[in-house]
Amino acid sequence: MTRGYISIGSNIDKEANIPASLKALESCFGKLTVSSVYESEAVGFSGDSFYNLIVGFDSNLDVKTVAKQLRQIELDHGRSRNSEKFSPRTLDLDLILYGDTIINDGRLQIPRDEIERYAFVLEPLAEIAPTLKHPISQITYEDLWKNFDKTNLKQWQRPATQPSTK
Repeated sequence: MTRGYISIGSNIDKEANIPASLKALESCFGKLTVSSVYESEAVGFSGDSFYNLIVGFDSNLDVKTVAKQLRQIELDHGRSRNSEKFSPRTLDLDLILYGDTIINDGRLQIPRDEIERYAFVLEPLAEIAPTLKHPISQITYEDLWKNFDKTNLKQWQRPATQPSTK
């Protein structure tokens, strides 16, 4: 079994799309480890705030099959096939880690560079996998978060800390 981590984000009907995505992911991968939900301002464009979280899961599937399943869940939840990188989202599911896999083939990048660039990815990852080491830098996510520049951080933990997957 390989341990994977998925970054989840939504800023369109997020109160419905986040719980729906958790149900879909649970039906694909079984039991999930779910971080708190963080709210953050849109990055790279003007728009409604996002809800972001990280889930961990175990799977015997190959990495490309997992990525295809995530893409299908996005499409099933109203994501457009030709959506721009910095734009509103019904649902954004990114496979950010998959065991010790290191891949960058143009369509699939693991580990995702967003881990070290964006607080909305790193903070929830550090919450549920603090002692796990980044496969390239070999630095724990807890230490990466401690050293992250939080000067202009516009992100906060939502009061409902554990969304239900039931």
